[in-house]
Amino acid sequence: MKTYNVLIVEDEIPAQTNLRRLIETHFPDLRIAGVQSSVVGTVEWLQDSANRPDIIFMDVQLSDGMCFDIFARTEVRGKVVITTAYDDYAIRAFRVNSVDYLLKPIVPEDLQAAVERCRRALETENPAPDAELLRSILAQVGREYKKRFVVRVGDKITVVGTEQIAYFCAEEKYTYLVTSDGRRLILDTSLDAVSEQVDPRQFFRLSRSCTASIGSIAGISRHLSNRLKVALDPRPDFEVFVSRSRTADFMNWLEDK
Repeated sequence: MKTYNVLIVEDEIPAQTNLRRLIETHFPDLRIAGVQSSVVGTVEWLQDSANRPDIIFMDVQLSDGMCFDIFARTEVRGKVVITTAYDDYAIRAFRVNSVDYLLKPIVPEDLQAAVERCRRALETENPAPDAELLRSILAQVGREYKKRFVVRVGDKITVVGTEQIAYFCAEEKYTYLVTSDGRRLILDTSLDAVSEQVDPRQFFRLSRSCTASIGSIAGISRHLSNRLKVALDPRPDFEVFVSRSRTADFMNWLEDK
């Protein structure tokens, strides 16, 4: 039987004890090679050439910082599983970006599934984690998103709540806000900026020229080159396609609604 070395990075003693107990009880092929509770301690442990973890269970918030600080200070090798007690948004963000995670309190069934994914990944792919991806996801936790947009049309000012918005689109040099009742308003900002300001639970960047709300999606069909064609309501005067590279993320976003 192949043995996998495990590093536990957790600063809460009860959570640390629970995870260690579950691993030792249910997984004879996992060997706990180390347990750390801080960024500094984890960095020092990883920098010791004698330590080569295959799987790292890593809490988000540690006693002296966030877990992504570890990636900024040293090379991290091995399959990383984020353990988190964060809210539903964080979980959706992990799912959409294909980052493995365990929701606290950890239970045997969830741990079993995570370990199975780790085993498969270690056999088939480079297990080095994407530090920038983890950083960007964790940076969003607790973030406040725009609830309304103020649009100026001549001498008039219109306030549009995000719940009224069907989609945003970019055409030539302009960015438009399209409401669910068909109003089309010009914004004085870029689509890139708008897409960062709205809640990713409700809006998805379908293409370089369109970010749509979940409520505006009227239909989806397969198209050439494994792309998806998306029908929006109100119907725009252009076709919207999701690229092949974004298809999995889009489907995960839809399923998490």
